[in-house]
Amino acid sequence: MATTTSTTAVPAEPATGKTVISDAVVAKVAGIAAREVPGVHALGGGAARALGALREAINATDHGQGISVEVGEKQVAADVTIVAEYPVSLQKVAADVRSAIVQAIERIVGLEVTEVNVTINDVHLPSDDDDQEARVQ
Repeated sequence: MATTTSTTAVPAEPATGKTVISDAVVAKVAGIAAREVPGVHALGGGAARALGALREAINATDHGQGISVEVGEKQVAADVTIVAEYPVSLQKVAADVRSAIVQAIERIVGLEVTEVNVTINDVHLPSDDDDQEARVQ
């Protein structure tokens, strides 16, 4: 989702030049912040997670997976898609993700966050990771 190649110039002092921050960098910062929230199992929808699993197999994790950002000169809006752990409160994990992304972008990137939309598209059950025995041998 964060495959945009646009960049945004962040205002600096007029005589010292300008700083350019790529949208992909902002998405990566948001993705790292979202992954650190307790109750978040993964980021992205089904196809993005499948592609992410392939990337992880070759040690090429995409930290911006599941994140889409719109970056202006002074503000950022972000959309994030997550898979939550069962049985966490979905409202709480969404609020925590929102808060973590706002704090990370404002602290690291230095832009104001206008909104963070969180979509929970799946719930991960601990039993999904267990190897299940075959019913017949």
